Amino acid sequence: MPASPSPDSSRLSLSIGTFDALLTDGRSRRIEGWRRGALEFLWFGIKQARACLFAGLFFAAVLLVPRAGLLGMPRYDVVLAAALAIQLWMLRAGLETRDELLAICLFHALGFALEAFKTSSGIRSWSYPDFAYTKVAGVPLFSGFMYAAVGSYITQAWRVLDLRVRHHPPYWMAALVALLIYLNFFTHHRFGDARWYLAAVALGLYARTTVCYRPLDRERRMPLLLGFVLIGFFVWLAENLSTFWGLWRYPNQLGAWSAVHVSKWSSWSLLVIMTFTIVANLKHVKARIHVPES
Repeated sequence: MPASPSPDSSRLSLSIGTFDALLTDGRSRRIEGWRRGALEFLWFGIKQARACLFAGLFFAAVLLVPRAGLLGMPRYDVVLAAALAIQLWMLRAGLETRDELLAICLFHALGFALEAFKTSSGIRSWSYPDFAYTKVAGVPLFSGFMYAAVGSYITQAWRVLDLRVRHHPPYWMAALVALLIYLNFFTHHRFGDARWYLAAVALGLYARTTVCYRPLDRERRMPLLLGFVLIGFFVWLAENLSTFWGLWRYPNQLGAWSAVHVSKWSSWSLLVIMTFTIVANLKHVKARIHVPES
Protein backbone atom coordinates (compact mmCIF):
# COMPACT_ATOMS: atom_id res chain seq x y z
CA MET A 1 0.00 0.00 0.00
CA PRO A 2 1.57 3.33 -1.07
CA ALA A 3 2.54 5.72 1.69
CA SER A 4 0.38 8.78 2.03
CA PRO A 5 1.97 12.22 1.79
CA SER A 6 3.19 13.67 5.07
CA PRO A 7 1.16 16.51 6.63
CA ASP A 8 4.02 18.96 6.06
CA SER A 9 4.23 17.95 2.39
CA SER A 10 0.46 18.29 1.97
CA ARG A 11 0.44 21.74 3.56
CA LEU A 12 3.29 22.88 1.31
CA SER A 13 1.47 21.57 -1.77
CA LEU A 14 -1.71 23.35 -0.69
CA SER A 15 0.21 26.59 -0.14
CA ILE A 16 1.77 26.45 -3.60
CA GLY A 17 -1.63 25.60 -5.10
CA THR A 18 -3.16 28.64 -3.38
CA PHE A 19 -0.25 30.78 -4.59
CA ASP A 20 -0.75 29.50 -8.16
CA ALA A 21 -4.44 30.38 -7.98
CA LEU A 22 -3.45 33.92 -6.97
CA LEU A 23 -0.90 34.15 -9.78
CA THR A 24 -3.38 33.00 -12.44
CA ASP A 25 -6.24 35.21 -11.23
CA GLY A 26 -7.00 37.22 -14.36
CA ARG A 27 -9.62 39.54 -12.90
CA SER A 28 -9.35 43.12 -14.13
CA ARG A 29 -7.41 45.59 -11.96
CA ARG A 30 -8.17 49.30 -12.03
CA ILE A 31 -4.58 50.43 -12.32
CA GLU A 32 -3.15 52.68 -15.03
CA GLY A 33 -0.04 54.62 -15.91
CA TRP A 34 3.34 53.91 -14.39
CA ARG A 35 1.77 51.98 -11.49
CA ARG A 36 0.37 49.42 -13.93
CA GLY A 37 3.73 49.10 -15.66
CA ALA A 38 5.56 48.62 -12.37
CA LEU A 39 3.01 46.12 -11.04
CA GLU A 40 2.99 44.10 -14.26
CA PHE A 41 6.79 44.01 -14.24
CA LEU A 42 6.82 42.84 -10.61
CA TRP A 43 4.12 40.23 -11.23
CA PHE A 44 5.93 39.02 -14.36
CA GLY A 45 9.10 38.50 -12.31
CA ILE A 46 7.21 36.57 -9.63
CA LYS A 47 5.61 34.32 -12.25
CA GLN A 48 8.99 33.71 -13.87
CA ALA A 49 10.41 32.70 -10.48
CA ARG A 50 7.46 30.33 -9.97
CA ALA A 51 8.02 28.77 -13.40
CA CYS A 52 11.64 28.13 -12.37
CA LEU A 53 10.55 26.03 -9.38
CA PHE A 54 12.32 22.83 -10.45
CA ALA A 55 15.27 24.65 -12.03
CA GLY A 56 15.71 26.81 -8.94
CA LEU A 57 15.55 23.93 -6.47
CA PHE A 58 17.84 21.82 -8.65
CA PHE A 59 20.51 24.51 -8.94
CA ALA A 60 20.16 25.26 -5.23
CA ALA A 61 21.14 21.63 -4.64
CA VAL A 62 24.03 22.04 -7.08
CA LEU A 63 25.33 25.08 -5.17
CA LEU A 64 24.65 23.89 -1.62
CA VAL A 65 26.00 20.34 -1.78
CA PRO A 66 29.68 20.41 -0.73
CA ARG A 67 32.22 19.13 -3.21
CA ALA A 68 33.13 16.39 -0.73
CA GLY A 69 29.52 15.21 -0.75
CA LEU A 70 27.18 14.46 2.15
CA LEU A 71 27.07 11.55 4.60
CA GLY A 72 29.62 9.61 2.59
CA MET A 73 27.75 10.09 -0.73
CA PRO A 74 29.68 11.77 -3.56
CA ARG A 75 28.42 15.18 -4.65
CA TYR A 76 27.09 14.07 -8.03
CA ASP A 77 25.07 11.28 -6.40
CA VAL A 78 23.58 13.66 -3.83
CA VAL A 79 22.55 16.08 -6.60
CA LEU A 80 20.91 13.20 -8.51
CA ALA A 81 18.99 12.11 -5.40
CA ALA A 82 17.86 15.71 -4.86
CA ALA A 83 16.67 16.04 -8.48
CA LEU A 84 14.67 12.80 -8.27
CA ALA A 85 13.14 13.86 -4.94
CA ILE A 86 12.09 17.24 -6.35
CA GLN A 87 10.50 15.61 -9.40
CA LEU A 88 8.63 13.07 -7.27
CA TRP A 89 7.36 15.81 -4.97
CA MET A 90 6.18 17.98 -7.88
CA LEU A 91 4.32 15.05 -9.41
CA ARG A 92 2.62 14.00 -6.17
CA ALA A 93 1.78 17.61 -5.31
CA GLY A 94 0.01 18.08 -8.64
CA LEU A 95 2.53 20.71 -9.75
CA GLU A 96 3.41 18.58 -12.74
CA THR A 97 1.26 16.24 -14.87
CA ARG A 98 2.29 12.77 -15.99
CA ASP A 99 2.53 13.98 -19.58
CA GLU A 100 4.89 16.74 -18.46
CA LEU A 101 6.93 14.22 -16.48
CA LEU A 102 7.26 12.03 -19.58
CA ALA A 103 8.44 15.05 -21.56
CA ILE A 104 11.00 15.85 -18.86
CA CYS A 105 12.21 12.23 -18.97
CA LEU A 106 12.67 12.68 -22.72
CA PHE A 107 14.69 15.87 -22.13
CA HIS A 108 16.81 13.96 -19.63
CA ALA A 109 17.46 11.14 -22.11
CA LEU A 110 18.33 13.51 -24.96
CA GLY A 111 20.55 15.59 -22.69
CA PHE A 112 22.35 12.58 -21.28
CA ALA A 113 23.02 11.17 -24.77
CA LEU A 114 24.52 14.51 -25.78
CA GLU A 115 26.62 14.63 -22.60
CA ALA A 116 27.93 11.11 -23.16
CA PHE A 117 29.00 12.01 -26.70
CA LYS A 118 30.56 15.36 -25.80
CA THR A 119 32.62 13.91 -22.93
CA SER A 120 33.75 10.78 -24.82
CA SER A 121 37.46 10.14 -25.35
CA GLY A 122 37.41 11.23 -28.98
CA ILE A 123 35.62 14.55 -28.32
CA ARG A 124 36.29 15.77 -24.74
CA SER A 125 34.36 19.05 -25.11
CA TRP A 126 34.10 19.12 -21.31
CA SER A 127 34.56 16.75 -18.39
CA TYR A 128 33.15 15.81 -14.98
CA PRO A 129 36.18 15.57 -12.70
CA ASP A 130 34.63 14.15 -9.53
CA PHE A 131 33.93 10.54 -8.60
CA ALA A 132 30.34 9.23 -8.49
CA TYR A 133 28.69 5.84 -8.20
CA THR A 134 26.04 6.97 -10.67
CA LYS A 135 28.38 7.75 -13.54
CA VAL A 136 27.63 6.02 -16.84
CA ALA A 137 30.19 6.32 -19.65
CA GLY A 138 31.98 8.93 -17.54
CA VAL A 139 28.85 11.09 -17.21
CA PRO A 140 26.92 11.50 -13.92
CA LEU A 141 23.24 10.71 -14.34
CA PHE A 142 22.19 14.03 -12.79
CA SER A 143 23.50 15.86 -15.88
CA GLY A 144 20.36 15.09 -17.88
CA PHE A 145 18.34 17.09 -15.37
CA MET A 146 20.13 20.26 -16.46
CA TYR A 147 18.35 19.89 -19.79
CA ALA A 148 15.14 18.74 -18.10
CA ALA A 149 15.20 21.96 -16.02
CA VAL A 150 14.76 24.00 -19.21
CA GLY A 151 11.81 21.84 -20.26
CA SER A 152 10.26 22.11 -16.80
CA TYR A 153 10.55 25.90 -16.92
CA ILE A 154 8.75 26.09 -20.26
CA THR A 155 5.90 23.79 -19.16
CA GLN A 156 5.44 25.69 -15.89
CA ALA A 157 5.61 29.09 -17.61
CA TRP A 158 2.87 27.95 -19.97
CA ARG A 159 0.55 27.55 -17.03
CA VAL A 160 1.34 30.51 -14.79
CA LEU A 161 1.70 33.03 -17.62
CA ASP A 162 -1.35 31.70 -19.49
CA LEU A 163 0.71 31.44 -22.68
CA ARG A 164 -0.70 31.23 -26.18
CA VAL A 165 1.26 31.09 -29.43
CA ARG A 166 0.12 32.79 -32.62
CA HIS A 167 1.28 31.93 -36.15
CA HIS A 168 3.26 28.87 -35.13
CA PRO A 169 4.86 27.14 -38.14
CA PRO A 170 3.52 23.74 -39.26
CA TYR A 171 4.47 21.09 -36.72
CA TRP A 172 6.40 18.96 -39.21
CA MET A 173 8.63 21.90 -40.13
CA ALA A 174 9.26 22.79 -36.48
CA ALA A 175 10.01 19.13 -35.70
CA LEU A 176 12.44 18.85 -38.63
CA VAL A 177 14.36 21.96 -37.58
CA ALA A 178 14.46 20.74 -33.96
CA LEU A 179 15.84 17.38 -35.09
CA LEU A 180 18.52 19.02 -37.26
CA ILE A 181 19.51 21.30 -34.36
CA TYR A 182 19.99 18.29 -32.10
CA LEU A 183 21.90 16.29 -34.72
CA ASN A 184 24.23 19.23 -35.41
CA PHE A 185 25.57 18.98 -31.84
CA PHE A 186 26.90 15.55 -32.88
CA THR A 187 27.77 16.01 -36.55
CA HIS A 188 29.60 19.33 -36.40
CA HIS A 189 32.71 17.56 -35.10
CA ARG A 190 33.04 15.80 -38.44
CA PHE A 191 31.08 17.74 -41.05
CA GLY A 192 31.37 21.33 -39.83
CA ASP A 193 29.13 23.48 -37.66
CA ALA A 194 25.77 24.27 -39.30
CA ARG A 195 24.63 26.28 -36.27
CA TRP A 196 24.26 29.61 -38.07
CA TYR A 197 22.54 28.06 -41.08
CA LEU A 198 20.04 26.43 -38.74
CA ALA A 199 19.64 29.71 -36.86
CA ALA A 200 18.82 31.41 -40.18
CA VAL A 201 16.23 28.73 -40.98
CA ALA A 202 14.68 29.12 -37.51
CA LEU A 203 14.63 32.90 -37.97
CA GLY A 204 12.60 32.51 -41.16
CA LEU A 205 10.39 29.80 -39.70
CA TYR A 206 9.42 31.71 -36.55
CA ALA A 207 9.59 35.26 -37.96
CA ARG A 208 5.82 35.80 -37.67
CA THR A 209 5.36 33.80 -34.48
CA THR A 210 4.35 35.69 -31.37
CA VAL A 211 3.83 34.48 -27.82
CA CYS A 212 0.92 35.95 -25.88
CA TYR A 213 1.28 36.02 -22.10
CA ARG A 214 -0.50 37.61 -19.16
CA PRO A 215 1.74 39.16 -16.52
CA LEU A 216 -1.26 40.48 -14.55
CA ASP A 217 -4.73 40.86 -16.07
CA ARG A 218 -4.02 42.07 -19.62
CA GLU A 219 -2.51 40.07 -22.44
CA ARG A 220 0.89 41.15 -23.74
CA ARG A 221 2.83 39.90 -26.75
CA MET A 222 6.41 39.50 -27.84
CA PRO A 223 8.23 37.71 -30.68
CA LEU A 224 8.80 34.06 -29.83
CA LEU A 225 12.34 34.31 -31.21
CA LEU A 226 13.15 36.91 -28.56
CA GLY A 227 11.94 34.46 -25.91
CA PHE A 228 14.30 31.77 -27.25
CA VAL A 229 17.27 34.15 -27.09
CA LEU A 230 16.44 35.38 -23.57
CA ILE A 231 16.02 31.87 -22.16
CA GLY A 232 19.28 30.84 -23.84
CA PHE A 233 21.02 33.79 -22.16
CA PHE A 234 19.88 32.82 -18.67
CA VAL A 235 20.87 29.18 -19.25
CA TRP A 236 24.31 30.43 -20.30
CA LEU A 237 24.53 32.39 -17.03
CA ALA A 238 23.58 29.24 -15.10
CA GLU A 239 26.29 27.34 -16.97
CA ASN A 240 28.87 29.93 -15.92
CA LEU A 241 27.77 29.55 -12.31
CA SER A 242 27.94 25.74 -12.49
CA THR A 243 31.43 25.69 -13.99
CA PHE A 244 32.60 28.25 -11.42
CA TRP A 245 31.41 25.81 -8.73
CA GLY A 246 33.42 23.06 -10.45
CA LEU A 247 30.46 20.88 -11.37
CA TRP A 248 32.01 20.32 -14.77
CA ARG A 249 34.86 21.95 -16.65
CA TYR A 250 35.74 22.96 -20.18
CA PRO A 251 39.33 22.40 -21.31
CA ASN A 252 40.16 26.11 -20.89
CA GLN A 253 38.95 25.96 -17.25
CA LEU A 254 41.22 23.14 -16.04
CA GLY A 255 43.95 25.43 -14.66
CA ALA A 256 41.75 28.28 -13.46
CA TRP A 257 38.14 29.21 -14.00
CA SER A 258 37.21 31.52 -16.86
CA ALA A 259 33.84 32.54 -18.23
CA VAL A 260 32.12 30.17 -20.64
CA HIS A 261 32.57 31.52 -24.16
CA VAL A 262 29.69 33.68 -25.29
CA SER A 263 29.21 31.45 -28.36
CA LYS A 264 27.58 28.93 -26.02
CA TRP A 265 24.69 31.39 -25.71
CA SER A 266 23.74 30.67 -29.33
CA SER A 267 24.01 26.91 -28.71
CA TRP A 268 21.68 27.12 -25.72
CA SER A 269 19.22 29.30 -27.65
CA LEU A 270 19.03 26.66 -30.39
CA LEU A 271 18.59 23.95 -27.77
CA VAL A 272 15.70 25.97 -26.30
CA ILE A 273 14.01 25.86 -29.74
CA MET A 274 14.28 22.07 -29.69
CA THR A 275 12.93 21.94 -26.13
CA PHE A 276 10.04 24.25 -26.99
CA THR A 277 9.12 22.02 -29.94
CA ILE A 278 8.79 18.99 -27.64
CA VAL A 279 6.73 20.94 -25.10
CA ALA A 280 4.50 22.29 -27.88
CA ASN A 281 3.36 18.74 -28.62
CA LEU A 282 1.94 18.13 -25.14
CA LYS A 283 -1.83 17.78 -25.42
CA HIS A 284 -2.86 20.65 -23.16
CA VAL A 285 -0.21 22.92 -24.65
CA LYS A 286 -1.00 22.12 -28.27
CA ALA A 287 -4.58 23.30 -27.72
CA ARG A 288 -3.25 26.85 -27.14
CA ILE A 289 -1.10 27.03 -30.30
CA HIS A 290 -2.39 28.60 -33.49
CA VAL A 291 -1.01 27.19 -36.75
CA PRO A 292 -2.17 29.18 -39.80
CA GLU A 293 -3.85 27.14 -42.53
CA SER A 294 -1.85 26.93 -45.74
